[in-house]
Amino acid sequence: MEDIKKMLCDLKDGKISVEEALLKLKMKPFEDIGYAKIDTHRKLRQGAAEVIYGAGKSPEQIVGIIDKMRNCNQNTILITRLDAGAAKIIKKTHPIDYYPQAGCAILGALPNNSGIGKILVATGGTSDIPIAEEAALTAQVLGNEVVRLYDVGVAGLHRILDNLEEIMSASVIIAIAGMEGALASVIGGLVSCPVIAVPTSVGYGASFNGVSALLSMLNSCASGVSVVNIDNGFGAGYIASMINHMGVDVKRQ
Repeated sequence: MEDIKKMLCDLKDGKISVEEALLKLKMKPFEDIGYAKIDTHRKLRQGAAEVIYGAGKSPEQIVGIIDKMRNCNQNTILITRLDAGAAKIIKKTHPIDYYPQAGCAILGALPNNSGIGKILVATGGTSDIPIAEEAALTAQVLGNEVVRLYDVGVAGLHRILDNLEEIMSASVIIAIAGMEGALASVIGGLVSCPVIAVPTSVGYGASFNGVSALLSMLNSCASGVSVVNIDNGFGAGYIASMINHMGVDVKRQ
């Protein structure tokens, strides 16, 4: 939406002609490169450009998608679920920054922070950090200030109570935990902002690869807690960004 507003302002100020504005709006909404159809209008529709899901794609396919995105003026590109071997090949043609713990790569500079506040990403344990980093990097790519608060699970409740100022000053919180997933309920009972719960597949046998945490989070008695799928750090980071940008235009006025 910001791109459309800028184009209309440019048209009003005489920086572009009616014909140029019409051409931008009429451009094909996707690029078909055979193995992928790249949604070039997603940022216009949803406020955030398309992200590349790396799992199952060859490095050559990802390079081809990047090329088309760059041709369509997408300056910052996020690639999720990317392994180190593929990242090494892609880096030969595109200067990506690879984050092995998150399994993510970023091409281009991170945008300025444009949200109304801070997104806090908290984990129950150190083993949850890979999913947390996926969430944090996603939020940063979408223009948010991110605060990381790791290894503050309920097995040592004093750890989270020692960070109440940061927790209570956040505009959105992403609570990431495996095992029994209690972290989301604890945080949800302390704050007035939305809490996005992310169950992880971390845990012993009866955790059922995250199903136990998922069910606990879905049944949270704390109000204001919503839940995304198991290990879905990207989804949590994206939703948190949407919440953190609600009313941005009103605030700027």
